[in-house]
Amino acid sequence: MKKTIPLLGLLIIMATVKAQYGKVIDTIYANEQMTVSLFFPDPIRQGITGSSNYAFSFNREKAQYFGLLQATPGEESNLLVVTQDGSVYSYLLRYSQELDKVNYFIAATESIGNERTGPSILPQENMPLADSDTIPIPDMASDYPKLCSQLLRNLRPFDQIKYMDGVTIRMAKSIYYANEVYIIFEIENGSQIDFEINTMNLYKVNGNKKRKASYQELLLSPIYQFEMPQVVPKGQQVQFVSVYPKFTLGKAEKLIVVLDELNGNRDVALKLR
Repeated sequence: MKKTIPLLGLLIIMATVKAQYGKVIDTIYANEQMTVSLFFPDPIRQGITGSSNYAFSFNREKAQYFGLLQATPGEESNLLVVTQDGSVYSYLLRYSQELDKVNYFIAATESIGNERTGPSILPQENMPLADSDTIPIPDMASDYPKLCSQLLRNLRPFDQIKYMDGVTIRMAKSIYYANEVYIIFEIENGSQIDFEINTMNLYKVNGNKKRKASYQELLLSPIYQFEMPQVVPKGQQVQFVSVYPKFTLGKAEKLIVVLDELNGNRDVALKLR
């Protein structure tokens, strides 16, 4: 196994090589009020930001060409994206209250190289900078069960609660780890009938639903779910963990959890901030 190059070191090397050849890494501006869309010439496989006040989300279950960027006030950072064909893209990130641009259509010529062949501006034999073993974005899949079971053993207080028709849903404070968000949920069925779960979805919403023109609702799809039940038996409670791509909330934004019953009408919506 080749020794993994730290993310910061790899980015510094890439930026130095580009600077030597007269190319400047572009800066993308973002804030918490608006969603900045980045469209790439090939579907996104991996994406990571260097600071927790920037969140880059993309569909990890079905490969798509675009990702969404948001930011909260803080120091500048960077974004590294790898597409399905192995092309590597790198950008500086800065927070700005005013955005002149919210849609970026990335050309293939903006790639700083390929994960197997190194920088595109140099011949392969001269500068094999990175290959599949040195892209420093680890495969977290094998760590999910261990991390999630540890969270369930060391529960935080449930500070968000919603009760309806004998069914209670609770949510603990979100936990940020690497480029992901871990959320612990608890569903308690105090009724005399088993609660069969159809879906449980988490949405990021902005605005008032009564004002349709200003209302925006974005589904946050989980990367991984640990001990997610299909049925909550009567008189019992269950706890589970959902893992999401890292996201941030603006001042006017909130989260909504919608629990939908299969073959029933006991649907529960929990509004969070």
